[in-house]
Amino acid sequence: MNPPRTAWLFLAPALMVIGVFFALPVLGALVLSFTDYDLYALADPHNVRFVGLHNYLSLLQRPLFWAALGHTVYFVAVAVPLSMAVSLGGALLLNSPLARAQAFFRTALFAPVVTTVVAVAIIWRYLFNTKYGVVNALLDTLGLHPVDWLGDPRWAMPTIILFAVWKNFGYNMIIFLAGLQAIPSTLYEAARIDGASPWRQFRHITWPMLRPTLLMVAILTVSGYFQLFAEPYVMTEGGPLQSTVSVLYLMYDEGFTWWNLGSASAVAFALFVVMFAVTALMLRLSKQDPRDEEPA
Repeated sequence: MNPPRTAWLFLAPALMVIGVFFALPVLGALVLSFTDYDLYALADPHNVRFVGLHNYLSLLQRPLFWAALGHTVYFVAVAVPLSMAVSLGGALLLNSPLARAQAFFRTALFAPVVTTVVAVAIIWRYLFNTKYGVVNALLDTLGLHPVDWLGDPRWAMPTIILFAVWKNFGYNMIIFLAGLQAIPSTLYEAARIDGASPWRQFRHITWPMLRPTLLMVAILTVSGYFQLFAEPYVMTEGGPLQSTVSVLYLMYDEGFTWWNLGSASAVAFALFVVMFAVTALMLRLSKQDPRDEEPA
């Protein structure tokens, strides 16, 4: 049997599943984004009208869309570097020869990743409750005034960022740990013999060798954080004063609150364009070798 044909034969079941449950829904959503599909169209498909780019043009003229995009970009810009820094720090500590009970800490720190987002978000909502939350109780013992964490527009998004960093800490940490363990130990031994300090070892060995892992974690984290929805939906319901409405939250609101499925599909593909552009920019910047910028 022809080897390529055999390969396609084995791949056919998986490709069929991907086509039915991914490709077709995406194509259907793309078609919907060019129509005025709404509650009336659900009752009678004959009410559907082709409107071309009207949904996209209307979206660009909505202040709420730009506000939601700004909230999402703010969340990504703050949460991604913070999440990566904390995860890398945890991986470095676990990878240290002085670390003890590594298996226990790996499991314990990875546990938040496998917990349900909604269940943990509800717990965090009570922890940061203004009147009887644990966090404000600790502030009171320190003589500090309570903070309206989820009811103040200044603190609502930082609280969600803190939750997201904690929730995804273990996932990125495991990836960083695998990248650190792939670095040959002989490089560190040679550096110690030459008298290199721990900081120089990190700067000249760990960081350059970890660049592919850093890029992968950055892309995964950015793409995941751009899809912010469950956290504000459970913790703040988009408030206060719509300060935590994300693009995905706006899409949900359009599609399942007002049943404007055509407009909701346009929001989804607008978010896809933004994510694609950011990912392409990251890949382009990663291909630039820093050594090329050093003076000769």
